[in-house]
Amino acid sequence: MGLKDLIKKWRKYSEMSNLGIIVRRKFFNNCFDGALTCAGIVSGSFIIFLSNLSNPAQNLSSTIIIITGFSTALAIGISGLWGAFLSEEAERKKKLIDLKKEMGIFEEEKEEKLNSKEKNGLNNDEKEILEEQEIQKAMVTPINLTNTNDKRFFSLKGNPKKKKRKHHNSIIEQSERFATIIASLVDGGAPVLGSILPLIPFFFGDTLSLFHFLFAYIVLIAILIYLGIFLGKISGGGYVKYAIHLVTAGFTTLLVSLLLQLVIPT
Repeated sequence: MGLKDLIKKWRKYSEMSNLGIIVRRKFFNNCFDGALTCAGIVSGSFIIFLSNLSNPAQNLSSTIIIITGFSTALAIGISGLWGAFLSEEAERKKKLIDLKKEMGIFEEEKEEKLNSKEKNGLNNDEKEILEEQEIQKAMVTPINLTNTNDKRFFSLKGNPKKKKRKHHNSIIEQSERFATIIASLVDGGAPVLGSILPLIPFFFGDTLSLFHFLFAYIVLIAILIYLGIFLGKISGGGYVKYAIHLVTAGFTTLLVSLLLQLVIPT
């Protein structure tokens, strides 16, 4: 199977499982969570940096912030990946079970109607043969053809409708499995992305300075603005409104962190 066919199949799975809606929601929520978590780490480190300006020897190093940030990002990512996979798998298994029950009830009602119509036009011998086939079918016993020339009697094994339904179920199961994997990867990867990007400035120089925190906040604001535009694109407008809301959330995180300095002495 070529790459083009594989992409086509994945697109089909996505449409069948409504993956696009789920992925967009998970990406925004988890990337936003990761960005604000990192904002908390950076803000807490910034408070310690400001309190130790008079004594630089006791100040934090960039390495400590990077290790703390990466550890937190990985913890959030593993938690999201693991939890999302288990929850998505459970939900989609339930969905498949419910779908199979509905299909089973529909098929049973359809067969009962067809059997009723067939029996009305059969003689006694033919009715006995049909009843015997129904008993074998209920017992999951292979049905042997009594009269291969009569098209009304056919084996369960050779029933094209059964094969078609089985294939249909297989496609549904594959699409749900595909959706579970992709949703889990997004659930685990989005918070890691949101948490790691603001840490990039701390790779430049081990000694902390205002430069590190300034650029970290610029990256955080850029992420929040992008997520606001992302929401605006989904909703069909309101880019500025969403961006302002998310940036306000970032500044609120910084403000709360600064207020903690007044409550908890450093």
